[in-house]
Amino acid sequence: MQHDVAVLIGRFQPFHNAHAALLAQALDVAPRVIVLLGSAHAARNAKNPFNWEERAAMVRCTLDEETRARVSFLPMRDRWDDARWAAQALEAVQREAGVTARVALVGHIKDASSQYLKRFPSWDFIPVPAQGEIDATSLRRIWFEGEDEAVNYALLSPLLPPAVLRYLQGWAVLPHFARLREEHLTIEENKRIWGTGPFVTVDALVKASGKVLLIRRGRAPGKGLWALPGGFLDGRERVQQGAIRELREETGLALSDAALEAALAGVIVFDHPDRSLRGRTITHVHFFDLGNLAPPEVAGGDDAAEAHWVPLEALAAMEGEFFEDHFNILNHFLAITH
Repeated sequence: MQHDVAVLIGRFQPFHNAHAALLAQALDVAPRVIVLLGSAHAARNAKNPFNWEERAAMVRCTLDEETRARVSFLPMRDRWDDARWAAQALEAVQREAGVTARVALVGHIKDASSQYLKRFPSWDFIPVPAQGEIDATSLRRIWFEGEDEAVNYALLSPLLPPAVLRYLQGWAVLPHFARLREEHLTIEENKRIWGTGPFVTVDALVKASGKVLLIRRGRAPGKGLWALPGGFLDGRERVQQGAIRELREETGLALSDAALEAALAGVIVFDHPDRSLRGRTITHVHFFDLGNLAPPEVAGGDDAAEAHWVPLEALAAMEGEFFEDHFNILNHFLAITH
């Protein structure tokens, strides 16, 4: 073996036979394998139903005891910033394996979504060919959309390691499954009616006296999750007008346009193709900093079940309770995590 460690990167939602082939290749080229599990620490959704600990357990249950000892797992946040994400991955592997370790990166370049594999020039890339027509999106569709449980698992059986199939059967009796199945069906129905975009949305980040204004979503997708007040831009609106309108509709914030415009500290566009399950959704986030103003009274309205002023120091512990990339947006403006 010419490498000290092999790296495998993925979400593995769920871990299927093509992923298993990548892991087998990684185990062949190095005595140790580090699996970087993407989309970690975020709220569960129809695309990412399993948290990172569950995915690590899912992979471990396919390995024998001796092989299991050679594989370690590291969680990776979605940064929606490719350079920052790659730096985080590099740092995580160096911390685990040492800065002088000879690293092999094992992967399959499927399409544009695989370009992240080219961001590690100091690692030796070992390409693995496609392992047939299999992808996690199709597997989740079978799992969530099938009406007959026996037929579902008969379809999934040839595509998953047997231990993972049993894992899914057990997981499907947990409360998460019914909620995420409803979310998946809602998203698919929305796509059927409205298409997959691009859509233009607006969001408002309002800060006052060390607190930020958040809502709890009242509908799927993301029902019950924390989010920034916002929504889709109307046909005849400027983006700032739309952000202020959505802010008022969802929180009842009683500040004039002039007061909000004076408090505008910045506008940033978040446009990662995968930031929303609803389709290609490009949002314009308006940051209104009210300084030391006492937070005005608010109440949930329109699509928001609730509206609350949340202390900045409470946000880090809430990371796994946010809708889509809204924690990442807060982190970008407020530097919640390093």
